[in-house]
Amino acid sequence: MINIRSKSIDGAEVAWFAPICNGDDRYLGFHDMNYKSNWSNASNILLTADRLGYRNILCPSSYQVGQDTMTFASAVAPLTTSINLLPAIRCGEIHPPMLGRAIATLDHILKGRLTLNIISSNLPGTDLSSADRYQRSREVIEILKQGWSQEQIQYKGQFYDLELNSDPVKPYQQNGGPLLYFGGYSPAGVDLCARHCDVYLLWPETESRLKELMLTMSKKAAQYGRTVDFGLRIHVITRETETEARLAAKTLMTHVDDVMGKEIRERALDAQSLGVARQASMREIADKEGFAEANLWTGIGRARSGCGAALVGTPDQIVAKINRYMEMGFRAFIFSGYPHIEECKLFGRYVLPTLKTISMPMMQGRIPQREPATPLGVGIRN
Repeated sequence: MINIRSKSIDGAEVAWFAPICNGDDRYLGFHDMNYKSNWSNASNILLTADRLGYRNILCPSSYQVGQDTMTFASAVAPLTTSINLLPAIRCGEIHPPMLGRAIATLDHILKGRLTLNIISSNLPGTDLSSADRYQRSREVIEILKQGWSQEQIQYKGQFYDLELNSDPVKPYQQNGGPLLYFGGYSPAGVDLCARHCDVYLLWPETESRLKELMLTMSKKAAQYGRTVDFGLRIHVITRETETEARLAAKTLMTHVDDVMGKEIRERALDAQSLGVARQASMREIADKEGFAEANLWTGIGRARSGCGAALVGTPDQIVAKINRYMEMGFRAFIFSGYPHIEECKLFGRYVLPTLKTISMPMMQGRIPQREPATPLGVGIRN
């Protein structure tokens, strides 16, 4: 049985993606400088998602041409009205007490609208074993949680040996700190999420394969007396007709051949991870058009490392698929599409208004229900 933390809640957190790592384009494999990762483009996407009613937005982390995650999040935070932010934290990149201080500062700016995506990939130029990377992440999380819940941080582990006052790291969310979202497939990763995190993020696979992963996590979390929520990180292409949606998917890949696709996939720091391997296996079982099951198109993974499939179809088909995922136990979705601003608006027009959306921090009692804040500033470029 799949056990989810928010079993009694009707609805899901529907989020979008801020391409701050230079991954936006109209055609994969053909970089148009109009979609370059810069403050203007990325903040416009985020503020558009806020205006349209998306509940959260992932701000990724990558050592590629782009922008620093926490700096970007801190700059855009005061301009938002109600959307949560989900910056990715690459564990080990920042000394944990200083990371805690940065998190606390951002959480106070957002008045509790902060969530965190825990990343355990190698740091640029390093090559730790999987076991060591997850151990380092475990220590970072445990140090952060000590700072959020205790007056003193007193920690001795494999990577960190600390004793200091925790006042500077106290977040706005006093009931446990920001929610932790986590994605990982190895046994060490599953154990880390089961023991310490709140939302287990999966990449797209067939429903049967997703259920297996969810059951594994449920059983592991139960060993620690816990339950977690489940999230799905997936791309989306929705049009008024299925023919139009499939044509848009085909057009997206116009400039990609096998050689270029392989080169693009291998750029990422996590290119050899188990999760990436599972995405590759989905392409192997797909039909000649790239569909692994109805409306689940794996073709996009030919030119991407990481999340390698998209929902493709009419608004009704996309809604039906999302509702099916919710019935399975998913409570959070992180969507994206190319170009991100256009797909954000299309999904916001055709699909988002038909879904019952929630905010995960509110749902789990981290912050009280509140009126949207007044933004400090700039308008949204259409």
